[in-house]
Amino acid sequence: MPEKVIIIGSGPAAWTAAIYTARAELQPLVFEGAETEENRMAGLLPLGQLALTTEVENYPGFPAGRLQEYLESAIDPAKRQYMPPHLGHCITGPELMELMRQQAKNFGARVITEDIVRVDFKAYPFRLWASDGSQWEALAVIVATGARANWLGLESEERFKNRGVSACAVCDGALPRFRNRPVAVVGGGDAAVEEALYMAKFASIVYLVHRRDQLRASKPMARRALEHPKIQILWNRVVQEVLGNDQDGVTGLRLRSTAGQPELLLDVSGLFVAIGHTPNTQFLEGQLELTEHKYIKWTTPFRTYTSVEGVFAAGDVCDDYYRQAITAAGTGCMAALDAERWLTSRGGL
Repeated sequence: MPEKVIIIGSGPAAWTAAIYTARAELQPLVFEGAETEENRMAGLLPLGQLALTTEVENYPGFPAGRLQEYLESAIDPAKRQYMPPHLGHCITGPELMELMRQQAKNFGARVITEDIVRVDFKAYPFRLWASDGSQWEALAVIVATGARANWLGLESEERFKNRGVSACAVCDGALPRFRNRPVAVVGGGDAAVEEALYMAKFASIVYLVHRRDQLRASKPMARRALEHPKIQILWNRVVQEVLGNDQDGVTGLRLRSTAGQPELLLDVSGLFVAIGHTPNTQFLEGQLELTEHKYIKWTTPFRTYTSVEGVFAAGDVCDDYYRQAITAAGTGCMAALDAERWLTSRGGL
């Protein structure tokens, strides 16, 4: 018998979809991804990108307070024992994701810790192949595989992730480590300028590091950066090394010139990498309509419909604009409701 709903992914969108479909008695099966070294290196381990962050101050419903006792009682002890101690002042990304996962399981969602590596959406019921060699069929599918940030690929960058190195100013920019202190943003497109403008609200100065002699951003965005009193653009520069220590995290950058100038040492408390994101859609080529940047294309406004009827998409895999946990969770809810109503309309429930 085919599954009623298979959900692919394990971030806020996937677990929200699992909660809603489980409560609707659709008995969802969630493929959360495989715990392999290859996935770890690619940033694709279960629980999504939020599991790679520390402080989460902007997700509604988790103010600073006595969360320790709640975490101990709400999360499976077998999972909790391997998690870092609670920070105290706010919930962390791994904690939030474990709570979402447990909530979905509490309502009956089943979880398989494998990747979906191939799909056939031209057949119905839909066919899916997992990384362990198993084959599955589903009456409806929700794709919520997210998108991963593009990084510089430096060993020192990896060392200081979540300790001053970030790929999301909106997520992390208001943290105390960046307030009234110098920070750097790497990139030259609209996203990089947006990050720099956002950080200018908090930092004492924002260095925008760009490898060329002019920005790739649109002219209005570029003008805003050039005219902003707290943004200083460092032309023809690339980050060669992130400097810091275990106590303070990031303390500076070593910048190499692309125009033959001497290297530059920059004192900063943070580095925001804004060189784009890559949606996790490689297994969908030829199966769903994608945008030019390989995001899943929604075919109907305000619906999570894809180019294949019965296949729905939620979260960052179809969102190259907001990329927030709360918006991903919202579209996960939408996809679950869309799937339920679609199945009902077909008499599939």
